[in-house]
Amino acid sequence: MTFVSVAGAAVLGPGLPNWEASMPVLRGEEAWAHSDVALPPPALLAPTERRRTGPVVRLALAVASAAAVASGLDLVTLRPVFASGNGDGITVGSILDALTKADGFVSPTQFHNSVHNAAAGYWSIGTGSNQPATSLGCHDWSFGGALMKGVAECAAEREPVLLCVYDVPMPPPLDAARQIGSVFGVAMVLVPDGAGPRIGLRWTMEAATRDAPLNPDLRPLALTNPAGRSLRMLEALARGQSDSFDLALLDGSLAVTVTV
Repeated sequence: MTFVSVAGAAVLGPGLPNWEASMPVLRGEEAWAHSDVALPPPALLAPTERRRTGPVVRLALAVASAAAVASGLDLVTLRPVFASGNGDGITVGSILDALTKADGFVSPTQFHNSVHNAAAGYWSIGTGSNQPATSLGCHDWSFGGALMKGVAECAAEREPVLLCVYDVPMPPPLDAARQIGSVFGVAMVLVPDGAGPRIGLRWTMEAATRDAPLNPDLRPLALTNPAGRSLRMLEALARGQSDSFDLALLDGSLAVTVTV
């Protein structure tokens, strides 16, 4: 089993506005209550780039920035791994709608925001980082795929990795084919050797059976957003309690161990 340490974490979703405010809910000390999600303009971007960002990029950069700051590490040293089950469905839907019009005009801004690595690109621009960046899409298994990539890269390269997973609801008519319940994003900074909690992974072809959050109120969120599959791990980190569970990934699963 491969182990790395968690140097910082962040979350943003309904009733989970940031890591500190969400900890009582993740620990089971307070009841979860739905609240709207505010997506702030990315402070790390210059005003011109900031105005071009949509909800998906704003969500990704909000949690990525918060986790990076919490880690205390220099942002330009982090090797980013971004993942989304859908990418920017809002922008893609807008482009598809534009193509049905007589002129078929698609704005350049919409086009460059539609690509799957848009969030990673904005991160590199905003931080001035030259680190290699990975952008993954693995449908409902995007958190598991990103976690495996992040842990493997951190352990193999002996460098800190920024893991960021995010998804937002699809617009109509795309939502008829792909239902995402609500906005949700999560980010963690992984380091090869650290004093924080440790995460261990082992790949298995057995199906996952225990990846649901302990808090039953959070289970719908985990089931309706690919990034929400992180909630069982976030609970362990917030509770300061070791945990072992299976995380679904394609035809098999990751056996995950959190040691605190």
